[in-house]
Amino acid sequence: MASTSTPLTLPVLPLDGEVVLPGMVVPLDLSDADVRAAVEAAQAAARATSGKPKVLLVPRNDGAYASTGVLGTVEQVGRLADGDPGALIRGRSRVRIGAGTTGPGAALWVEGTSLDENVPDPLPGHVTELVKEYKALASAWLKKRGAWQVVDRVQAIDDVSALADNSGYSPFLTLDQKIQLLETADPVARLKLATQQLRDHIAEQDVAETIAKDVQEGVDKQQREFLLRRQLEAVRKELRELNGEQKGEESDDYRARVEAADLPEKVREAALKEVDKLERSSDQSPEGSWIRTWLDTVLELPWNERTEDAYDIQGAKAVLDAEHAGLEDVKERITEYLAVRKRRAERGLGVVGGRRGGAVLALVGPPGVGKTSLGESVAHAMGRKFVRVALGGVRDEAEIRGHRRTYVGALPGRVVRAIKEAGSMNPVVLLDEIDKVGSDFRGDPAAALLEVLDPAQNHTFRDHYLEVELDLSDVVFLATANVLEAIPEALLDRMELVRLDGYTEDEKVVIARDHLVPRQLERAGLEKDEVTLDESALRKLAGEYTREAGVRNLERSVARLLRKVAAQHELGERKLPFTVTDEHLRDLIGRPHHVPESAQDPAERRTAVPGVATGLAVTGAGGDVLFVEASLADPETGAAGLTLTGQLGDVMKESAQIALSFLRSHGAELELPVADLKDRGVHIHFPAGAVPKDGPSAGITMTTALASLLSGRLVRTDVAMTGEVSLTGRVLPIGGVKQKLLAAHRAGVTTVIIPKRNEPDLDDVPAEVLDKLDVHAVTDVRQVLELALSPATNGAASEVPVAA
Repeated sequence: MASTSTPLTLPVLPLDGEVVLPGMVVPLDLSDADVRAAVEAAQAAARATSGKPKVLLVPRNDGAYASTGVLGTVEQVGRLADGDPGALIRGRSRVRIGAGTTGPGAALWVEGTSLDENVPDPLPGHVTELVKEYKALASAWLKKRGAWQVVDRVQAIDDVSALADNSGYSPFLTLDQKIQLLETADPVARLKLATQQLRDHIAEQDVAETIAKDVQEGVDKQQREFLLRRQLEAVRKELRELNGEQKGEESDDYRARVEAADLPEKVREAALKEVDKLERSSDQSPEGSWIRTWLDTVLELPWNERTEDAYDIQGAKAVLDAEHAGLEDVKERITEYLAVRKRRAERGLGVVGGRRGGAVLALVGPPGVGKTSLGESVAHAMGRKFVRVALGGVRDEAEIRGHRRTYVGALPGRVVRAIKEAGSMNPVVLLDEIDKVGSDFRGDPAAALLEVLDPAQNHTFRDHYLEVELDLSDVVFLATANVLEAIPEALLDRMELVRLDGYTEDEKVVIARDHLVPRQLERAGLEKDEVTLDESALRKLAGEYTREAGVRNLERSVARLLRKVAAQHELGERKLPFTVTDEHLRDLIGRPHHVPESAQDPAERRTAVPGVATGLAVTGAGGDVLFVEASLADPETGAAGLTLTGQLGDVMKESAQIALSFLRSHGAELELPVADLKDRGVHIHFPAGAVPKDGPSAGITMTTALASLLSGRLVRTDVAMTGEVSLTGRVLPIGGVKQKLLAAHRAGVTTVIIPKRNEPDLDDVPAEVLDKLDVHAVTDVRQVLELALSPATNGAASEVPVAA
């Protein structure tokens, strides 16, 4: 607690930026006019009382005096260490400043009241704990700075007021904090304040030391890494000298490499900008590795490398004929392309409007017809490099256009990588399985291909990784697909469509003889003169053991046949050389899997009963034969209506409804018992029920099956048909005529019914197939029934099959 005593009259000694607390001894410079005036006034007053001169030490902050000062005694007047006059003053007690007054000398005199500080004795427990805490904090802070003597002095102080005022020596306290200590009269409250200030400072020091330690560790790590890299460079330099390499190897100097490279002007400017960034970046910067990777990619691209096209048109045609049988459309298109390129080169028209004379072809056809291998043959015929880009299952747009360089592990797109792999700017690039490209949240790769495959745009193609223009206008792009409908319409519009509809049996025999057998003989470890396959064996393999648009299964059958012969020879069961004929096939690889309907026993054929007709369809694997079965339910047990089975799509279901409606309305003129259609349920089934089917081309087939069921007349075994039917009985055109006729030929069918308006499509069918088929172009269902149904027999109409 604090109590007041008698008033004092003292000269004021102002302190700017300093605070003196009781118990502190401070030297003051007498060269300051205010200090000198106060000391001289105090000395003059002391001579009258024969005591020590007394002054009032008052802190002054921005010209404002504190409300409390300290009574100080002038202990000594003399010279300071620097030779200037000075006075040594000791703080005694706190004085509350009152009003101003007069006194001797030039100093300012004020009246003040001395504040006596009373501390309870003995000290309460909480005050004792506070004293211990302050001493512990002060000792810890002093020990960190090595002030061991001061630690002992602090520990020896027991007075609460003196202990709190001792913090006035702390250099970390601000002027405001010291004034706050001075104006706090209660010793316990002052000690609490001093303890809190010391505690806050120590916490700040701990944080600062932690930060400084972390910074120092980082600096040490960088210095260590720098030294290690310098040592590594020195080791590499010594190794280069041992290996006879030059000091400034060009591969390490990107600027020299860019200047020496044959780059387009805009690409050179972009590369030099990146080199400038690389030179400015530090070795530790991750951006440096990104720039080096980008520069390596740019420098490895063949910006001005081009292969000369082989303008020997006859030679190119001979190469295509030698490597692929059939496929006349593609061969003609490549021959035309080379002829046009030759004429443009002769007339100096290699580049027109910034674009060169590339090509974009879409090869669409069933599997196994040679689409992929055709690309390599095209490159061979043109004398160009060949690169294959597999697009099956690609779902990320960045696979085509590349990743942005900001991503970790960024790469250019597949198109740029294909150009880099080819080593020239005019290769043949095969975009394989373009119809298998998917899309998801990462984008649509097919949309990114729009610019690549557009002859009007691809001369300025920009990859996201390169971000410089790449000229693709001289590239020949060949895209392969199995299903035309799976290619987006906008992408298909940018490509020239070439259909590959499959091989005839004669073409398969030629392919097997000239290509498949020699390749499989080599793989089986057999010489050409050791095993020979007779043409009859090849024809039977193509016609009865495999039924496909392509030749993959045919090659597998040939491989299996040759493996069997080689194994029998090693077992001593067969001697070589050996000629395989069609009679040996059953013993070597088993029975045929696809026997034509015409070769079966008449009683075992599918069309041996009324209500079964043979149709033609197109699938992803080419053309195929499709059977349609119809039956009528028993009027007493079966419900009326139409039942459809066999995984049919909406279009095919509608065709069945149309066929049924036509027969109900025109059954009388066709001499059919249409009353059965009203009272009995009709069931139409398409075998191979696990395979989805859709499309309008089975309309006349279903109509014929129902007409055969109602009339009891069998559908001819050798007849197959395709066409859409209308409610009035018109036969409407359909697609895929060539593939369907090839399928009919493979199945042993001799008579085919097609719509009249599809007759021009027969020009696409090979002549050898048309020679073996009797094709009828019809316009009305009545003509179909007249051609397809066998002649009526007595009582045939009454023998209508009933579903069990």
